[in-house]
Amino acid sequence: MAAPARAWLAFGFSPEEAAGEPGPGPGPWRLEAGPEGISRVWPAWSYVVVETGAGLELRSAGQRRPLPGWAEALPSETHLVLRGPAGTRAWRREAALSGALSGALRDEPAWSRDLPAEPPPPLPLLPGGFATPRPPFFTALPAAVRARRLVLGAEHALALGAAGEVFAWGGGRHGQLGHGLLEPELQPRLVEALAGVPMQAVAAGGWHSASISEAGDLYVWGWNESGQLALPSKALAEERAQDEDTGTGSTKLTPCREQLAAEDAAFISIQAFPALLDLPQDLEVSAVSCGSRHTAVVTRGGELYTWGWGKYGQLGHGNNVSSDQARRVEHLVAEGLRVEDVVCGPWTTYVRVQEP
Repeated sequence: MAAPARAWLAFGFSPEEAAGEPGPGPGPWRLEAGPEGISRVWPAWSYVVVETGAGLELRSAGQRRPLPGWAEALPSETHLVLRGPAGTRAWRREAALSGALSGALRDEPAWSRDLPAEPPPPLPLLPGGFATPRPPFFTALPAAVRARRLVLGAEHALALGAAGEVFAWGGGRHGQLGHGLLEPELQPRLVEALAGVPMQAVAAGGWHSASISEAGDLYVWGWNESGQLALPSKALAEERAQDEDTGTGSTKLTPCREQLAAEDAAFISIQAFPALLDLPQDLEVSAVSCGSRHTAVVTRGGELYTWGWGKYGQLGHGNNVSSDQARRVEHLVAEGLRVEDVVCGPWTTYVRVQEP
């Protein structure tokens, strides 16, 4: 029996738009894969690095540039970190883009670190610590933190421990650390509210966080200004009320201004402790990813749900409306596509699907 066909689709802010060119439209659009296919993606704001059967490839504004000899990427708008068999290197974004265009990264790297012979952990983890796509590029981890996965937000980091525990540190002014406070933490600290509930995955957005338990339950915490926690957002309710006042939006389930004033207590701007999120029909989750201010999950049944900031269509609902409720991406269901994985860029969502 032939293996099922797989493809990566994307919706939201495109590299073409970042370069000031016309974008591909509301999406989703298909990532050109060639005969070798695409196995992984690492998105930044203005470009994306993909892994094909031929190796890594940097894509920006319609151009495809090979990155031979590298196995993993950690991109940002200031630097691109690449890991190969013998070491990890960082180049300035401009040098990486021009070097890839010429077929080789000839400029001296801004940072480098050699690796031991044994297989390294997945980026951004490195032996003894982790990499960041901006100076100082490497931070040591305490020996007591045995991380099997690490993710980076705009100002914070989350580590998934060997036993499924979650550690969080960095900036905390939006509650993104989950410690119940709005203070920073300089060192990894156990998220005690999740203690005793083994986690299988963690995700960090701009200023919010998420984790999935081994049972498939989803926990969220941090900033909810754009509804990125799928909890009631006052900013979105006020936006809907404004649309109702001007007659530009739907009045369905839209509270009037008097209701908003009376229901302030029901809105959540910051969720400083992890909150168990009830998805429609008690769905179990297999994957989660966070953008700057939006969130996407894949259910164990192969469906995609998204919520949060939607200005660039990154939620996949065919519009630019933000949402503080988890909504299924109906286009994928209508096309008979089973979702296997999701990776959010800052304003974009990349989805790996199994085609019928």
